[in-house]
Amino acid sequence: MDNKFPGKDISIDDIKTKFPLVAKKNKDHKSKFTISNVEFGGNTLPIFAGPNMVETEDLIMDVAKNVKSLGAHFLRGGAFKPLTFPYRNKKYTETREEGIKWLGLAKEKYNIPIITEVMEEKYIPLVSDVADILQIGSRNMQNYPLITACAKTQKPIMLKRHYGASLRDWLGAAEYILVEGNEKVILCERGVSVPHTHRSTSRFLLDLQVVPAAQELTHLPIVIDPSHATFWRAWVRSMSLAGIAAGADGVMLEVHPDPENSAVDPLQPIDFKEFGSLVNDMDKLAKILFKKTILNNKIIK
Repeated sequence: MDNKFPGKDISIDDIKTKFPLVAKKNKDHKSKFTISNVEFGGNTLPIFAGPNMVETEDLIMDVAKNVKSLGAHFLRGGAFKPLTFPYRNKKYTETREEGIKWLGLAKEKYNIPIITEVMEEKYIPLVSDVADILQIGSRNMQNYPLITACAKTQKPIMLKRHYGASLRDWLGAAEYILVEGNEKVILCERGVSVPHTHRSTSRFLLDLQVVPAAQELTHLPIVIDPSHATFWRAWVRSMSLAGIAAGADGVMLEVHPDPENSAVDPLQPIDFKEFGSLVNDMDKLAKILFKKTILNNKIIK
């Protein structure tokens, strides 16, 4: 049988038997849901912004205040942070339980919902008490016991694509969430591993093709993370705008008040000024191309 679907490894049988809950029922089927008064799958394109790591209480408070005022819908930040290697520099100290507490304080003070990563099942109750969205990081995309345990909380979940995963793998992992009756699932593309990435400092390429490819197959919203994908802040603006043009349902950005001195990945965060400018430009582009909005008609100057 000729395979007319995106991703050479996806067949009609897969859609019917491997991920029937994730798959579209018809071409117009698109999930629409609300998380903390933010619409997904509709006319709003949510923006997730914040530092890679929750470094200090003062820093996360500063970021929450600024990104909220500049148009972010969610504050992102990792209290539990996996690294590629086990060695930490002097700046890097996982804030863990304390970091979750600081996220909660920022949420309460600035009325901004939280997305943060869960790495182990034992921390699900702690993180769930503060987070509005539980993030499954790329390295845990196929950690099915963790995914299932998170799904059972019925909290909204963002499932980041592993950098070596096919579209079939990714949708299969999402099925583990929906099979538990949890329908508030967001897919996030954060870069794939390829032989050439155009810079020696960059490990991934942002797979913009997967946005329309996934949207042909699944009703779930898909957002992009150009910060992790490019690993190079000079490219974050162009890839963010390209993601909007590709039809992404939202954008996750790494934002830091002093990017060059961030504790983790100092090459990729953007500062507040650049974030505000980028949000405005993404909002204008979304309105022109799709009659969608980020700022809800509020222009930040």
